[in-house]
Amino acid sequence: MNSTRLADQVAYDPNNLLDALIEKLNLKNDAALSRALEVAPPVISKIRHRRLPVGASLLIRMHEVSDLSIKDLRTLMGDRREKFRISDKQFKPKEGGIEHHE
Repeated sequence: MNSTRLADQVAYDPNNLLDALIEKLNLKNDAALSRALEVAPPVISKIRHRRLPVGASLLIRMHEVSDLSIKDLRTLMGDRREKFRISDKQFKPKEGGIEHHE
């Protein structure tokens, strides 16, 4: 593992994100946050203990509830990647174009 990757992992802290959401939404605790995000309480606990990453759908839900941008939410948790790689295999059209069946 190179030093840049290690630095990214050290900076990553989902607790900052969860705490910021609790404060912004004027909630009392993680249980109230789980209700606001409409997820089970263990999901928040697993994220806090780094056993579960903050997935795309949860990040979108956080955006909807808080009105914070996705970029701001990612910054709060220490995710400072500028670009995301998407496999080109997902977007390659089939060779030969449209298939015709007789």
